[in-house]
Formats: sequence, structure tokens, C-alpha cells
Amino acid sequence: MAQIRSVLLDLDGTLIDSAPGILASCGAALRALGHEPPADMRVAVGPPLEDILRGLLAPLGDDRLDEAVLAYRADYGSNGIARNTLYPGIGDALRQMSGAGLQLYLATSKRAVFARAILEHLELTRFFAGIHGSEPGGALDHKPELIAHVLSKHRLHPASSVMVGDRQFDISGAHANGMRAYGVLWGYGSRAELEGAGADRLLPSAAELSQLTTGTI
Repeated sequence: MAQIRSVLLDLDGTLIDSAPGILASCGAALRALGHEPPADMRVAVGPPLEDILRGLLAPLGDDRLDEAVLAYRADYGSNGIARNTLYPGIGDALRQMSGAGLQLYLATSKRAVFARAILEHLELTRFFAGIHGSEPGGALDHKPELIAHVLSKHRLHPASSVMVGDRQFDISGAHANGMRAYGVLWGYGSRAELEGAGADRLLPSAAELSQLTTGTI
């Protein structure tokens, strides 16, 4: 097994607890379209935005997806960034991995402009060799395409790279590109979801990320 040299990291549910901002902006989008948000919107955290809003609109018989996306992004751009909090231990893990010479890359389904603003707000940008997310036009909305883009742009070798995330999308996206994928258990995906997706390893705490500096897990 090749030594780990590059680590691709998801954002929501992996580095940050973003649920408050995502759920609030989903609620704002539904209200903008004249709907009262359902009491439980936890399904809204994890998938690409269009998939989230499509799933929320479908039970309401509403197909105004483009309008919902615009309303969501307007609210999130104004209010969502400040609603994110860093998971305990993540700052130390990023510092140790970066200090040990690992190349860190963000690979998130969130819009890249929002992802960068969040990392800047949390003073984390200095740890990343590249920050990547979805872009206008939809070409990088899903993890397989996004991860392929990161690997190609930075000339990373899949065998010496690993994707770290909290949902099945992170695992399947990495495997589609011939990479190892580690699932974190402090995020929004369950152990059953990550195991079912075929995660190569499960990380029970943020402290486990620091062990990537040895390249042995």
C-alpha cells in the first residue's frame, strides 16, 4: 500500500458543523416559494444542493428548483457563513498534517466561493494547497467528477491519496477514482451508511486524522 501524500477533505460534517446554516437557508428557500418548511430537514445535509432542494420540493408538488437554488444561495451568502462551527480537534489535526508535509485539498459539494469564505472566516486557508467545490454550470456538483478534477489539476496519484468525508458520496466518489476513502463518525452520515458504501477505514474522532501524518492508516 502506497504511503499517503495527499489528503482530500470534505467540508460539511467533516471539518465543520454546517447543519444550522444549511437548514436555515433551506427553510428560507422554501418560504421564498410560499412553503412552510417541514419540522425535520436533516436529510438536507450532505448531498449536492440541487439534490437537497429537489428532495424537499418533491413532497410539496413543486418543481421550481432553479428558483429555490437562487433563494437558498441568496440567504446563505448573507447569513450562512457565520453559522458554521469547527469540530473540536479539527484545527489541531489540520495543523499537524500540514506541518508533517501532507498536501491538503478541500473537495466539497458546496459552492467553491462559499467554501473559501468559510475557511477564511475560520482562519484555515493556510493549511490547504487547493480549495475546490461546485462551480456555476454544474460540472463539479457530484463527488466523482469533483475528485477527478482535484486529482487532475494538482497531478495527484490516486494510490498515494485518500478522501476523508462523512457521507456515502465521499466514499463512492473516491472509489470511482481509484482512491482510498476514510469515513468520519462525528459527521452527518451513520456508521451503517459509511460501511455500506465500502469505506476503507472509519475514524471515530478528529484526533484520528492526525495519524495520517504517519501515512500508515
